[in-house]
Amino acid sequence: LQVKSENKKTIWNTEEVPEGSEFDDTWDLREQPEYQILFKQCVGTEDVFFGMSRKDPSTACCEDLVIKVKLPETKYSDITLDIQDKVLDLRTPKKKLLLHLPYDIDSKNGKARFLSEEETLEVTLRLSRKFDFINF
Repeated sequence: LQVKSENKKTIWNTEEVPEGSEFDDTWDLREQPEYQILFKQCVGTEDVFFGMSRKDPSTACCEDLVIKVKLPETKYSDITLDIQDKVLDLRTPKKKLLLHLPYDIDSKNGKARFLSEEETLEVTLRLSRKFDFINF
């Protein structure tokens, strides 16, 4: 019989803590901005008209995750954006968005652009799923 030695002062195991909870900040009272999560897929005429590939309109065949965040009265220089594999953390002087993403993403290959006319930040993130080789 082998017994694991654990620190008796710990309150919980690391397996019990939800992923991304280190980003939660319950004391920050900034308002959450309005946002949308969209899925994006690259298709050609052979996909749309002839159905030559295995792609269909479902999210399983999408390559990118697009997050559009409305940031009224915000300048581009005021935006702080941190992206991890499962979490998007966006902060401005007036707004805060902590978003747990529905899929793992490739945090090193993403892009963001601020559309000043629409006062919207558009973040495009490449999905990183285990069985994408089946769908593409």
